[in-house]
Amino acid sequence: MAYTRKNVSTLTSAEKRRFVNAMLEVKRRGEYDEFVRMHIEYYASDGEKGLRAAHMTPSFLPWHRRFLLELEKALRRVDSSVSVPYWDWTRDRTAASAPWTADLLGGNGRSLDHRVMTGPFAYAAGHWTIKEGVTNGKFLTRDLGRARDPIALPTRSELESALTERVYDVSPWDSTVTKGFRNKLEGWGTGRGKVAWRNHNRVHRWVGGAMLGGASVNDPVFWLHHAFVDLQWTRWQARHKGARARYLPAKPPGVGDEQYGRIIARHEKMPPWDVTPDQMENVSRIYRYV
Repeated sequence: MAYTRKNVSTLTSAEKRRFVNAMLEVKRRGEYDEFVRMHIEYYASDGEKGLRAAHMTPSFLPWHRRFLLELEKALRRVDSSVSVPYWDWTRDRTAASAPWTADLLGGNGRSLDHRVMTGPFAYAAGHWTIKEGVTNGKFLTRDLGRARDPIALPTRSELESALTERVYDVSPWDSTVTKGFRNKLEGWGTGRGKVAWRNHNRVHRWVGGAMLGGASVNDPVFWLHHAFVDLQWTRWQARHKGARARYLPAKPPGVGDEQYGRIIARHEKMPPWDVTPDQMENVSRIYRYV
């Protein structure tokens, strides 16, 4: 029977407590840092050689869907009632709203060094030391809204601009494409400021701190953010239906194509798992959103 993922703003006190406790236990066991390492390893950009599995690529959505499921499995081994809630950043748009409460993720970082001082994931609480990252910092950091260079979270209309796209992705299947649902949602743009970071990407920048770069998994909000991104994929599929809503490319680029060996086609396996994008397109038997 499928379990549910709920809007974080609707969680009860007991549900928040169970989620936090499961996260802290996964961290205590050392499993959480493996997720951080994995995301750093697969955070490859257009400019790098070799396969791109997680970002700037069609497999952005199925790769992170499987990534979420792996974390959820770890949480449910601790507490079978727990699932990852989603953060609707088109509705909860301030540093005072969900999920930035003391009984869940804690709040913003202090102005001096962006160190998070409240909530169960604050360094002072003693349960959330950063062990894997791109810097030597040991504490969780945030800069919600970027006080020195303010940025706003994406709006409903900006998210809608992705959902209206009729095809999943288009050639050259990277961060430069201006059409297709995947990149409109992932959010690689051109220019500077607001237009350079859309939807998913702009949320990472709005949160700031640890959420910038490959080690963004160190902030637990990563999972709530990606659960909402994953929800958009299900909404896009429901809106466009059938063959029109299939993952693309269906077949890998040929020899001589600049993307040959660099992206994952529909029936190719996504490392590090023995699973294809095709197998990740329908997970309704595993979970559903409410």
